[in-house]
Amino acid sequence: MTAPALEPLHITLAQTNPTVGAVTKNAEKILQYYNDTPDTTDLIVFTELVLAGYSPEDLVLKPAFLASCAAAIEQIAAATAGRRTHILLGAPISSGQPKPYNAALLIGDGKIVETRLKHHLPNYGVFDDERIFTSGPLPDPIAFRGYTLGVMVCEDMWFPDVSANLKQNGAQILIAINGSPFDMGKHEKRRLEAKKRTAETGLPLIYTNQVGGQDAILYDGASFIMNETGDVVAQMDTFAEDRADSIWTITETGKALCQCDHTRHVPDGHERMYGALMLGLRDYVTKNGFPGVVLGLSGGIDSALTAAIATDALGPSAVHTVMLPGPYTAQESLDDATESARLLGIAHQSINIIPMVQAFEKELASNFNVDTPSITFENLQSRSRGVALMALSNATNRMVLTTGNKSEMATGYATLYGDMCGGFNALKDVYKTDVFALSRWRNAHHPAGSFGPHGPVMPERTITRPPTAELRANQTDQDSLPPYDVLDAILFALIEGDQSIAEIVAAGHDVDTVTRVQKLLDRAEYKRRQSAPGTKISRKAFGPDRRYPITNGYTVEKQ
Repeated sequence: MTAPALEPLHITLAQTNPTVGAVTKNAEKILQYYNDTPDTTDLIVFTELVLAGYSPEDLVLKPAFLASCAAAIEQIAAATAGRRTHILLGAPISSGQPKPYNAALLIGDGKIVETRLKHHLPNYGVFDDERIFTSGPLPDPIAFRGYTLGVMVCEDMWFPDVSANLKQNGAQILIAINGSPFDMGKHEKRRLEAKKRTAETGLPLIYTNQVGGQDAILYDGASFIMNETGDVVAQMDTFAEDRADSIWTITETGKALCQCDHTRHVPDGHERMYGALMLGLRDYVTKNGFPGVVLGLSGGIDSALTAAIATDALGPSAVHTVMLPGPYTAQESLDDATESARLLGIAHQSINIIPMVQAFEKELASNFNVDTPSITFENLQSRSRGVALMALSNATNRMVLTTGNKSEMATGYATLYGDMCGGFNALKDVYKTDVFALSRWRNAHHPAGSFGPHGPVMPERTITRPPTAELRANQTDQDSLPPYDVLDAILFALIEGDQSIAEIVAAGHDVDTVTRVQKLLDRAEYKRRQSAPGTKISRKAFGPDRRYPITNGYTVEKQ
C-alpha cells in the first residue's frame, strides 16, 4: 500500500531588526510577526539571537539577563498554544556553566519542542563568541511534520562538518539562522559558502539573517533560499526588514523542492555602500533615543556627504547644521554650506568662532612665544568648533556627528576634541576616494529607503574644490598628505591587505611615501582609540578588526 503523500510544508522567513538587550521589545516584535502569519503556515524562521539581539557581548554573562530571556521564551511559547504555526528562533540559554549556549529553539504547542546549539564559535575580527558562549555538540536533524530539518546557527554553515552530519542523519532541508555582519563583499561570500554546503550535501538551504545597526556593526539582512544545485530561488531585502513565504514539497526520490515568489533587488557598488551608511547611522541615532543630530557644515565634501546621509537616514527635520566660520574661512565655503543645506531642506545657522578663538589666545598668551608651533593656533580653531557643537548638543539633546573619513582617521589628520568631537561618525570606514565617489553617486541617485530629497544634495563645487581644513591661509590637505588616490591605495594595502612596506613598494609606490604613511598610521592609534564609533563597511575597520597597542616600541624603517 502506497504511503500517503506529505502535505506541503509552509515556511515563512522573518528578517527583523532587533535591539540588543531590549528583550521585551524583541519578544513583542517576534509575536507581532507570529500573529500576522496565517494559520496555514507551519513554521516561521527568525534569526540568530533574535530575542537578545546580536551581538549581546557580555550581557549574556549576566544571570539576570539570561533570566529575562528565559521569561520571554516562556511568553512566546504560551502564545503558540493551540496554534498550528511553530517558531524557530535564536536565543541565549543557560548551559549550567558560566557561559551560556547560543541556541536555536523550535517552539510550538505552548512549549520548547526542540533545542539545537551553536557548535562553531567564531573568535576573529568583530567576533568574540568564545569569550561569551559555550560550544554545543554537532546538531542532529529535527523531525517536523514528516520533514527532516537540519538547523545550523550562523558560523556552523561556514564549516562542512555540521551540514555533513545533518545530511548523514537524514536532513532534507538545511536551515541556517544568522547574525552575519556586513562588509562590502560579505553578501557574495555568504552565497559562495552556502553554495559549497548545497553542493556537498545535495540539499537546499534556507538562510535568514538579522538586519540593522548595532554600534559600529551592521547586519544587512539579504536573507535567501538556495536550491540543492546552488541557485538562489528567493532573495529578501537588503538593509530593511522583510518576510518571505515559501512552500516545500518532497518528491518521490526524497528531494525537497521550494516554491517562493520573492525576489528583491540586491544593491552593489556605491548603492550598497550608501545604503549601509544610512542604516548604520539611522539605527545608532534612533536606538539610542536621540531626537536628531547636529553637525558642522563647513562647505567641504566630508561634512556635505555626512549631512546628506543623515538627512536620508533620519529625515530633514532631524538634522541641524552649523557653519562655524573662522579667520581663514573662504566665501566659497560659506556659500557652499548654505547651498548644501538648502538642497537638503535642513535647518542651518552660522556661529562665528573668531571671538572664541581670540578669547582663548588672550587667556593663554603668557604661555605662547615666537617658537609656539602654528598647530597650536590651528587646533584652537578646531576645538572652538567642538565646544560650540557640544553646547548645541547639550541644549537640544541632538547628537553631534563628526565627519572625518577613514583616510584621515588612518593618518591622524584630525584634531582631538575638535573635528573629532562627536557621538558617531558615518564616514569612519570610508576612504576619501570613496567619499568623492559616493557624493557623485548621491547627486545622481535617490537611495532606497531615503527620507531625503530627490536630486542633487550638494553643489558641484563642493566635490571638485581641493579639500582644505581652512585652519591657515591657502591651506589644502595635500600640504600634509599625499594625493588621496595615492594615499588610499597605500592605506588599503597596509590595513585591509596587511602588506609590508616592501610589498607595497614592489607594487609601484615610492618607498619614502609608503614609509611615511606607515608611520602616520602607527602614530595615530591613540587618536583612533578616542574617536567616535562609525559603521563598519570594509573587511578590516578600525576597532575590533584591527587591534594594535597605543604604546608601541616597534618602529618602521625603510625596506
